[in-house]
Amino acid sequence: MKMDRSFIDISIYRRLPEELKKLTQNFEGREKDIVLLSSLGVLSNCLPNFYGVYDGDDIYAHLYVMIIAPPASGKGVMNYSRALIEPIHDRVFEDSKNAYRICDEENKGSKKVDCPAIRIKLLPANISTSEMYSYLDSSKNGLLIMESEADTMSNMLKNDWSNYSDVLRKAFHHEPISISRKVDKIFVDIKGAKLAMVVSGTPDQLQPLIKSKENGLFSRFIIYNFDEVGDFKDVFAEKTRSHKEVFEEMGQEISELYDKLENLSSPIEFIFTEAQQQKFLNRIKPIRTAIIENYSEGFVSNLHRHGLILFRIAMILTAIRNKNNLHEFDKIECNNIDFMVALKLMQTLLGHSQFTYDSIDDGILSLQDGKILSDLGESFSTQEAYEVGENYGVPNRTMIDKLLQWKKKRIIKRVKKGHYKVV
Repeated sequence: MKMDRSFIDISIYRRLPEELKKLTQNFEGREKDIVLLSSLGVLSNCLPNFYGVYDGDDIYAHLYVMIIAPPASGKGVMNYSRALIEPIHDRVFEDSKNAYRICDEENKGSKKVDCPAIRIKLLPANISTSEMYSYLDSSKNGLLIMESEADTMSNMLKNDWSNYSDVLRKAFHHEPISISRKVDKIFVDIKGAKLAMVVSGTPDQLQPLIKSKENGLFSRFIIYNFDEVGDFKDVFAEKTRSHKEVFEEMGQEISELYDKLENLSSPIEFIFTEAQQQKFLNRIKPIRTAIIENYSEGFVSNLHRHGLILFRIAMILTAIRNKNNLHEFDKIECNNIDFMVALKLMQTLLGHSQFTYDSIDDGILSLQDGKILSDLGESFSTQEAYEVGENYGVPNRTMIDKLLQWKKKRIIKRVKKGHYKVV
């Protein structure tokens, strides 16, 4: 299997549910891919009472999505997908505010009555750990963090009072999480936390967020990584206005689906057919072998979690394709189209994750940088660096950045214009 940062194949778009075709059809290239992935991330938090069993555990559809690209690359289109969940968030928030207000007015002067907590669906990234626990505790069907600048979250993870990295890792698998603060007399114990994330940022913003590829957070993300800078767009184009309208209309439809699912007396189970289960295993096992033989064994955990990501993507596709009558099922099978779309999409995303894994700098050099320098030898020219970088899928502009970083770290020194030597 080739590991690179390829575009999502056009055959995937042809086989999407009509709703996702409608959201993506007016975009091209990287923007089209970003819209699809960010929409899947947002929709993953819009499917209450819909679960599947994976490796013996009840699993919900919640995804973590990260878009990594330079400034002015078009990654901002991910913000359109926010409109898919805003009607749900607004209603949940307003209903809980009204319930709190009524309770507060009825019990004025009484300190013994605990009024209902404020509930939301969209959780800001710049939040303390205790606040995050509080909102996760009051949320019945999960939360979504949507952040267009990854350093907002990175900065929060640097502080003791807001380092919620362990919450992010545990919530991905719906593990129990708890917090105890003696001073504030707080104890919160959450069974089956549910959280989705859609974040974007530049490569520099990524480093502190992930911190270490060994800590487990990186492997939980769908990664989509590219270097191209987009052209200057016609900011007055009429179609830009219509993009927003398409997402807002779809947001109303998703809100109706959410209501139907939320009011179910029992949850709907999503399943793969026996043939799909076998196809899944037959595809994952050789990829695992190829990773161990050709890449880093440390990346195997990423593959294992991409198996779960595939399952969750298939859940979302199935729910959206059947949104008009999904609430009528007790159990629903994945159809073969959605299974193959999820499988092919997972393989593409695994390539992006592998490329990014190799480029994460845990110490002095990333794995990818070490390989490039080894191929370059003791001395080399800028042109030779371009040629070797091309072998690893590194464009010239990124190679220039690497040369500057290596020089700053005193790994190489410039001997004359366009020529370098390893120190």
